[in-house]
Amino acid sequence: MRRSAEGTARVRGAFVGSVSGAVSIAAHAVGGGVVSAGESSIGLLIAACMVVGAVVGARRPRFGVAEVMALLAIGQAAGHVALTMSPGHHHSAGMTSVMLAAHLGAIPVGAVLIRGAEIGFGRAVSAADRAVRVIGTRPVAPFVFHSAVPVGPLTAPRRLLFSSGVGLRGPPLHR
Repeated sequence: MRRSAEGTARVRGAFVGSVSGAVSIAAHAVGGGVVSAGESSIGLLIAACMVVGAVVGARRPRFGVAEVMALLAIGQAAGHVALTMSPGHHHSAGMTSVMLAAHLGAIPVGAVLIRGAEIGFGRAVSAADRAVRVIGTRPVAPFVFHSAVPVGPLTAPRRLLFSSGVGLRGPPLHR
């Protein structure tokens, strides 16, 4: 992977992991689930979202918004499962319609925002690379044109040059 593609993949992984965790907590709370910061499920949620972010960050970005939507859906499912694994989980078995709507509504919004951040990251890296190349170049001495045609009087030609190709080529004449 090129460095910029690798950086974009890492940015995508970080965003997918963090958005998955945040949306999982928000949708869980909106849907009637109780989430307290002291529960062990928060630690499990953080671990699950870190794994999702690391897996996404290791992948090469290929398909744009559709791929990010699928990855967000997987991340949110992992986050929801992590939150429901707490011993004192207090909402009805399964997912409520409000919670499902919050998850499904957050997927396209999050995907568009993450894709925009990826594009912005790529443009920022390209601009910084161009700036470093421009700043890092050394000034070049100005080009001075030298003429190959002598200017001024010509020197007298040498005798060897006059006698070297003049006359017939062949054996000497016998008289």
